[in-house]
Amino acid sequence: MVIGEPHRAFYGNQYGLTIPVFAHFGVRLWVPEVGGPIDPDNEAHDLVMSVFGGMSKGERTRVKVRVRSAMATQVQMQGRYLGGRPPYGYALKDLGPHPNPQKAADGKRLHGLTPDPQTAPVVQRIFRDFLNGNGIFAIAEALSGEGILSPSAYDRARNPHRDGQAWAKSAVRVILTNARYTGREVWNKQRTDEVLVDVDDVALGHMPVMRWNPREKWIISQEVVHEPLVTEEVFSAARDLLGSRAHKPAAHKPHRTRHPYVFKSILYHSTCDRRMQGQHSHGVAYYRCRYPAEYALANRVDHPKNAIMREDLVIGHIDDWIASAFDPSNRDQTIELLVQQLDTPEQAALPKQRPGRSLGAEFDKKIARYKQALDEGASPAVVATWIAEAEQQRDQALAAHSPASKAKPVEAMTADQIASLVAELGDIAGALAEAEPEQKLALYRALQLRLTYNDETQTVHAIVDLGAHRWDLVRVRGGT
Repeated sequence: MVIGEPHRAFYGNQYGLTIPVFAHFGVRLWVPEVGGPIDPDNEAHDLVMSVFGGMSKGERTRVKVRVRSAMATQVQMQGRYLGGRPPYGYALKDLGPHPNPQKAADGKRLHGLTPDPQTAPVVQRIFRDFLNGNGIFAIAEALSGEGILSPSAYDRARNPHRDGQAWAKSAVRVILTNARYTGREVWNKQRTDEVLVDVDDVALGHMPVMRWNPREKWIISQEVVHEPLVTEEVFSAARDLLGSRAHKPAAHKPHRTRHPYVFKSILYHSTCDRRMQGQHSHGVAYYRCRYPAEYALANRVDHPKNAIMREDLVIGHIDDWIASAFDPSNRDQTIELLVQQLDTPEQAALPKQRPGRSLGAEFDKKIARYKQALDEGASPAVVATWIAEAEQQRDQALAAHSPASKAKPVEAMTADQIASLVAELGDIAGALAEAEPEQKLALYRALQLRLTYNDETQTVHAIVDLGAHRWDLVRVRGGT
């Protein structure tokens, strides 16, 4: 393998993590800066390549600082709209060609915010009602009762993951605390931190995590750059009133040990079909759904005020149910079911199309993320492979969904192959009984376990997806 620019091939300590793999498989690495092949046992070569990794990391840091500084100046001095979805109450308008000649030549244009004739009056009403003494929940209930669409229902294309049945208290609170309604542009409300994937295995690298910045770090334009929906006096009064109603911080208490909820994100409530949230009380793990406390009651959903399910009363039955599917008495029936589910058309493994999005747009978004990873310092060779695979999948998906296309079945696993795989699983009942909660959660998610709790009958309905696209092996108790 020949590398023309080592400071663009390796970032930080990537060389030190990669060269042992090359040496193991006998791959020689040629770098012009060292005059030929890299010698893994040569300290001078290690030092030179480490310097190039440091240079790459330093260059990326400088680029990040310069870009963020430029964006902050554009917002503060020019009031530039830097993208993202417009807040509820505003729509985007065209402001002409981009001031950068190169971007203008590519057809890029500037955009700004303009009041939406349908939603802007709703924002003004929320501020007016709040200052007149109405609470957040009362405002949400009044809006839902009058049939006014919530932000997620009004813009379904950007919110396919939300039900949009009613106004939530959080939606009203976000509107009351959004300074953009005063006509000023706001940026840097959130930041992306890079945190270790695993503190016990630094070689796994970092992952991006979005976090909120304190208000003093927000970048606010000096001038009013778009038509305001409320005055700054009204916004300040609403913010002060909201702060006065906030709960005072309680006295510090010792933090309890973190409880790993084994049904996290896989347990739903039957009435609203929303995920139930974990709650630890008196040493016992519970899951609850407080839909009426968060969303307006005017949505006409017959929902209990507080639905609660106890974890330890369910987990044993779920483990027994999963283990029984692979019990010797039921193993043949399970294998037969797997053979039937694995015999599916090829497009079953393709990504599902979201409402409001075309199939091609899903892959274009995926490719855009890969290109962003390339700009952030990812390996060009790896990213190029990802993009090529995504483009190939996109072409296959579009061809499969065209009227003239015909689904071609993929080669399914045979009953003997599945039986061999099941044999490798070993004693599933024993493994589940001794597995840690984190391992159980990983297994449940790998099996696409979905639980639906019915508080009226006090029952839990469980479904496991054993399709071809779910065969990922999870290691518990040392066995597979």
